[in-house]
Amino acid sequence: MSERVLITGGAGFVGSHLADALAHAGHEVILFDNLEPQVHTAGLERPAYLDPRHRLERGDIRDLAALSPLVREVDVIFHLAAMVGVGQSMYQVRRYTDVNAMGMATLLEAIATQRAELPLRKLIVASSMSLYGEGAYECETCGRVAPRLRPNAQLAAGQWEVRCPTCHAELRPLPTDEDKPLFPTSIYAITKRDHEEMALAFGHAYDLAAVALRFFNIYGSRQALSNPYTGVAAIFSGRMLAGQVPSIYEDGHQQRDFVHVADIVQACRLAMDNTAADGQVFNVGTGRPISVLQVGELLARELGWTGGFEITRKFRAGDIRHCFADISRIKNAIGYTPRHAFEDGVRELVSWVAEQQAVATGDADGQLAAYGLVR
Repeated sequence: MSERVLITGGAGFVGSHLADALAHAGHEVILFDNLEPQVHTAGLERPAYLDPRHRLERGDIRDLAALSPLVREVDVIFHLAAMVGVGQSMYQVRRYTDVNAMGMATLLEAIATQRAELPLRKLIVASSMSLYGEGAYECETCGRVAPRLRPNAQLAAGQWEVRCPTCHAELRPLPTDEDKPLFPTSIYAITKRDHEEMALAFGHAYDLAAVALRFFNIYGSRQALSNPYTGVAAIFSGRMLAGQVPSIYEDGHQQRDFVHVADIVQACRLAMDNTAADGQVFNVGTGRPISVLQVGELLARELGWTGGFEITRKFRAGDIRHCFADISRIKNAIGYTPRHAFEDGVRELVSWVAEQQAVATGDADGQLAAYGLVR
């Protein structure tokens, strides 16, 4: 059945891919986006990759007057709009809190003030793996543990692996499930936790099906190369393309779960179409860890980069060591199965990167250092 779908942040990386997939399936999409200059070229009227058939409404996510009429038109809302950047959120605290928290609040108020008149049946919110803090671990002696951040003194000594808070033995990383305690370590992560909790509480109160999707590390075409706070795969690609040596913190062996944007879109569509998703929180990843250094090496091979990497052996405030997804809940509930291994999906990213103009990614490292967030 054809439906009308509103995607906030719809002109961005994930939103535009989701819009294409929904339109291909016969749905009508409305995109709401402010075309943030840190993500899009300043003064841009419409991203070149955006299908001209998609309706784009420009506006600020905190503008109730702009959102209210759009909410009246749609059956489903995907809320993707947010300021993105863990490090930047730690010194642009008011900006991140204002845009992310008040943006979510504004969207919910637009729904609440006219709920009885709306055809709206579902709200799906983009959350983030960053709200876990460290992932799940196991101690050989103490069993499963959910540690907080590694002490600064330990990191300063170059001892990177997480240790048991009870016996201090080195821990083994495990897949992180949705029931792990949440220890967000940045303002960005806190706002993402707020997103999902606000949406689920609101959905329960207003009898509106709400779903929160905790995205792990997304990569793919259309990711902003000029944004120094975007995902690490895009940052590395952008630096190699611009002739800059990519910097890697710690020793490069920290592990993440890199999920292709097409699999993110798959999860979004399944959450939209399945009532089993209603009221739930799901991880969206691959379940497979890969180190940051491995990511860099795969990108270098595909791009023909021979300039190496700078392994800084420095650390950033709030950084975690390992986190990768347990995806059993989303598989069992709505049938999500990741289809793209990083080794295969990276080729699509690199072919897109190679078509872009060389772009300097900005001095994020310098900014973090200036605020004392790199040590």
